[in-house]
Amino acid sequence: MSAGVPAVQVPETLDAWRMVATRRQFEGRVALSALSRLSGSLADTEGECSFTLEFGHDALQVPFIELTLETGLPLVCQRSLERFVFPVKAVQRLGLIRDEEQEAALPPGYEPLLVPEDGMLRPLDLVEDELVLALPVVPVSPDSEPVDRTWSASEEEQQAASPFAALAALKKK
Repeated sequence: MSAGVPAVQVPETLDAWRMVATRRQFEGRVALSALSRLSGSLADTEGECSFTLEFGHDALQVPFIELTLETGLPLVCQRSLERFVFPVKAVQRLGLIRDEEQEAALPPGYEPLLVPEDGMLRPLDLVEDELVLALPVVPVSPDSEPVDRTWSASEEEQQAASPFAALAALKKK
């Protein structure tokens, strides 16, 4: 967090352009159970996410939101099928754009965020989007044992798996 304006609790909706103009900063916490799009990918919804939203302009006068979040996501390990907590600590800078043509003008390191015409954003949607993106494709606990065994099919299994094996059996008869 920057040493500018002190952080306050985050409202349900914000006017993005007003927040950028006043360089506002918000801190919040949200229960994982309140994030419906995320909860289907979790082992359970125990825990919460703490986040900070910082609005401003960079040196090139690009309006941005810097989203910082920290949480532990309860996932099911795909090796052991046991619950583990996947730590997430992320900082994402979102470049605010009014239309898709402005995306190309964003500096490197910015993710585009298309702001609706009315300028209103739901901060918890931004938090949930980043948490969904932070989910691993295949959750594997760092404590699980790696599978080192080499699997090879026997000759019978290979023949049975062949789509022409049944035809070969018919030809022999």
